[in-house]
Amino acid sequence: MADARVGDTVGIHYQAKLKDGTVFSSSQGEAPLRFKVGENATLPDLERSVVGMSIGETATVEIAAGDAFGPHRPEAIKTVERALIDDSVDLSVGTKLQASTSEGQQIIFTVIELNDDTVTLDGNHPLAGEDLVFEIELVEVLAEQG
Repeated sequence: MADARVGDTVGIHYQAKLKDGTVFSSSQGEAPLRFKVGENATLPDLERSVVGMSIGETATVEIAAGDAFGPHRPEAIKTVERALIDDSVDLSVGTKLQASTSEGQQIIFTVIELNDDTVTLDGNHPLAGEDLVFEIELVEVLAEQG
């Protein structure tokens, strides 16, 4: 059985947790997560971890916050006047809002606090600042075509 190499498309089953053990994602009961090793379609450390693995092999992959979704940036938290948000938007804590930068980049904000006058928005990724742990099993390797 061939080991996974850079350029191969692989499939893994995974359970993704925070360092405290809280599970935030899992492929259990779903199709495997498939990606081409080396294309950075998923977290680069996760991709690199499958290189050299054989089908059926398992591994624990720890990824530091800086190599995952980056540090939590306080400057990404903004408080805006509630009047700046269209009245048709149903606002509550946890609501996701999308905005565009002047360069056209899309940013997703999460409402973290609101009152009658203001809304506090967090532009950090929900997993920013978190060290992650992935329990993975390599379930398929499709050799690079070429």
